Amino acid sequence: MSTPEQQSDHELAIDVKGLTKSFGTRKVVNNVDMQVARGEIYGFLGPNGSGKTTTIRLLCGLLTPDAGHGTCLGYDILTQSPRIKLKVGYMTQKFSLYEDLSIRENLDFIARIYEIPDREEAVRETLEKLNLTTRADQLAGTLSGGWKQRLALASCIMHKPELLLLDEPTAGVDPKARREFWDEIHSLADEGLTVLVSTHYMDEAARCHKICYLAYGELLARGTEAEVIASSQLQTWTVTALSQKRIHQLAREVAERPGVDIVAPFGTILHVSGTRGDALERAIAPFRDEAGLHWQKDRPTLEDVFILMMKQSRDNYQ
Repeated sequence: MSTPEQQSDHELAIDVKGLTKSFGTRKVVNNVDMQVARGEIYGFLGPNGSGKTTTIRLLCGLLTPDAGHGTCLGYDILTQSPRIKLKVGYMTQKFSLYEDLSIRENLDFIARIYEIPDREEAVRETLEKLNLTTRADQLAGTLSGGWKQRLALASCIMHKPELLLLDEPTAGVDPKARREFWDEIHSLADEGLTVLVSTHYMDEAARCHKICYLAYGELLARGTEAEVIASSQLQTWTVTALSQKRIHQLAREVAERPGVDIVAPFGTILHVSGTRGDALERAIAPFRDEAGLHWQKDRPTLEDVFILMMKQSRDNYQ
């Protein structure tokens, strides 16, 4: 399988270089290069205010960069953005459809906006595709978070876009609805739809084909989950204890020791991580033989890497 660098233009949905964007004196996106293959689900991670949404909008021509160039869906992001917009579906974090209209009426309204031929058939197909048929006449304002999310997705794909943008799409949605949503996203990607998604959920990031980590405008890491974890050079030990109190005490004791970059409690399990393996082992050595503690060298998680990068990042707010 070819890497993005080896892929020809027709295999790439997005191919951009040097994207830069400032608002006032604040540089929100700084010299970002990125390639996204067609049919790929590409996840964007980073703290709030890190430039995730701005980067996504730049990538697909919805926002004009101060510097940089490239293509999205084969169109120039600087000169052909109106053509790109017609092929993009954008699902915002906040539900933005009409709550006093039914599901069917909302979809019919969207079909009118896009001037979709045979609106009635298009609405029927979309209702079936997203399993909304039985609720078609229910008012949108009476739907639960999961069903509102499903309706929002339906409205984004009914004009058959080639690129789908998802901005924190499952915030406030229960785990079952989140899983069903992601199953649908993978089905759409299998059909050739390219998806860009910003998220704070590590399990969702792990379901993306590739991810990148942005921190205050800087692209710090990108690749598959395994590649991003490996590139961090992070090593992790997990320690369990019989007492929750001891875990909290231990967290304080090891946090200040040289070689320890991250200490993260998870109930009665503590993750102790560092980028220098020898120094990390020296740091935890005094605690290794303590009765009641069980130490195990473990694989760093994506969340461990996320915490490390947040710790190393510097806020550029001015």
